[in-house]
Amino acid sequence: MKKLPLSGIYITFILFVMYLPILLVIIYSFNENKLTSVWSGFSLRWYGELIRDRSMFEALRNSVILAAISAVLAAVIGTLGAVGMSRAKLRGAAVMEYAATLPIMVPEIILGMVFLAFFSLIRLPFGMTTLVIAHTAFCVPYILLLVKARLAGMDKSYVEAARDLGAGELRAFFDITLPLIVPAVVSGMLLAVAMSMDDVIISVFVTGVNTNTLPIKIYTQIKTGVTPKTNALCTILFLITVIMGGLSSVIGSERKSRVKADKNKEVIN
Repeated sequence: MKKLPLSGIYITFILFVMYLPILLVIIYSFNENKLTSVWSGFSLRWYGELIRDRSMFEALRNSVILAAISAVLAAVIGTLGAVGMSRAKLRGAAVMEYAATLPIMVPEIILGMVFLAFFSLIRLPFGMTTLVIAHTAFCVPYILLLVKARLAGMDKSYVEAARDLGAGELRAFFDITLPLIVPAVVSGMLLAVAMSMDDVIISVFVTGVNTNTLPIKIYTQIKTGVTPKTNALCTILFLITVIMGGLSSVIGSERKSRVKADKNKEVIN
């Protein structure tokens, strides 16, 4: 790509198309006019109204709680599933792996209808509980795939050395395997949080009357028109996402540098 004269122009165009909508949302969150298509001056009015909007913050709180619980549960289930599938020698391992990743490939509207029928069949009240179950179900494959890829590239001699020194199965897992797959688990959890915070279709099918999430709240406001208050909220969430991504990158780079330092010490010794 470096040898092609138009490669820089092509990449710049792609980045421009990707980030232009986000830039417009950020700019018009400071618009004084109520109409998002008409600029009439700089103002922090909509950030003040956003702070006073209790229903919006309640929906945001529900989304954060839902994303956190779903990510933690998905991390536990996905990590245990990836470790078990990497160690188990079964004839139907490929079928099990395909079934575990099926929620990624199935359209969300079908998943939403399936969850709706299942929860109605077992007569489970719709609300936060059904939301947590549904979001955990479609977040598990993301963590499972990342952890499984990490386990495939991990040197198994560390675990074998721990077992030779007398460590049990659980001790070897918590002392050797788990610290090595933590970056993959954290990356999967961040992805699960993003997917949960972004979901609308499945949440519409499984939410209750008294439970409202942020994506559903914003989706229902589209019918009456999106105000710059929504742009202000999106701007704040975007900044939080950038900060979280930066912290994740810093933590990952520090961890890699520590691993390299440990390897260099081993070589010197």
